[in-house]
Amino acid sequence: MIPEFFEFFNPTKVIYEAGVVKDLKPELDVIGITRYFVISDRAIHGLGLVKKVTDGLESAGIEITGMYLEVTQDAVLENVKLCAEAIKASGAEGIVAVGGGSVIDTAKAANILFSEGGDLVEDYSGANMLTRPLKPFIAIPTTAGTGSEVTKVAVIYDTENKEKLAFPDKYLLPNLAVLDPELALSLPPQLTAATGMDALTHAIEAYVGIEASPISDAFAVGAIELIMKNLVAATEHGDDIEARGAMLIAATMAGISFSHSMCGCVHGMAHATGAHFRVPHGVANGILLPYGMEYNFEEIKEKLARLAPAMGVETAGLTEDESAKKAIDAVKELIDSLNRLGALPKRLRDAGVPEDGLEIIAEGAVNDGTSFYNPREVDAEEILPYIQKAY
Repeated sequence: MIPEFFEFFNPTKVIYEAGVVKDLKPELDVIGITRYFVISDRAIHGLGLVKKVTDGLESAGIEITGMYLEVTQDAVLENVKLCAEAIKASGAEGIVAVGGGSVIDTAKAANILFSEGGDLVEDYSGANMLTRPLKPFIAIPTTAGTGSEVTKVAVIYDTENKEKLAFPDKYLLPNLAVLDPELALSLPPQLTAATGMDALTHAIEAYVGIEASPISDAFAVGAIELIMKNLVAATEHGDDIEARGAMLIAATMAGISFSHSMCGCVHGMAHATGAHFRVPHGVANGILLPYGMEYNFEEIKEKLARLAPAMGVETAGLTEDESAKKAIDAVKELIDSLNRLGALPKRLRDAGVPEDGLEIIAEGAVNDGTSFYNPREVDAEEILPYIQKAY
């Protein structure tokens, strides 16, 4: 069914090639500035990935004015402020982020303060609070998960209140997203699996969400098919550059999809799980995804049935209900495969969540912004049994 109204806005240029970070000069010339500040984290820097990028930038005549490498598991408010101050002090004209979703989200939020000043929470809480483009921003993902390189949202963790804050705005979109599978070759199995499940959750929730459109559906289905075919291979064989590339592309496609149709209750539960119990976002999504699908089953079964073939399910002779359930089973089978590789826990208890924390997760899902886009109303008492099944 075609919705009465939808919009599609995707100004970020995406380039893909193994080794492309060595020669970005054509793209940099278009952007037209020469002084960039680099944002990453200590792990990525220690692997030598930041140097690969900076060497390529400098060979193109770019001056690196400074680096901020203190990004942690989540993008946190305190780091955003410190990062923005460092960018300003360096004399940079633009930003390059090299890393996963936390790095890119930190860079997005820091770019607000770098470009406009003010206080992130007091001045920019809410949707679409910016009135003009920010400073030039290049995102170079080293994980295949968040899709933050093509999304209009920055998710920032408020450590004091144990809350994840979303800042959605079209002006947060990077000018350029650089997909280089060589940068993902050193990603360990656990991060490969977790970030891949994050991307799968983005795509599935975008596909079944109430804001979905034919365009977001096309990106979502394409991403799901790539993930189902390549995530296990990328996890088990980290040097498989074809699988790594497929996952990078899938994460970007999923990011484009959910940036337009948003996410649902799985992300609501995962945000609460991460905020209160420090479970990495991709791990939480990976554990909770099939149970969120089950919670929404009656509302989404028609679309799940259509999705099943892209997930590798043979649907000939099956009813709509049977095909939809097979789609959920395919997700569970993928999780089982990753779990057998020792790359992903299957249960919340295995991720360190206490049993008395399940009601906190249920309440958090209700209060999360994603609940507004979920196909079924998110009710704490009704969703709690599904969270208990994930325990």
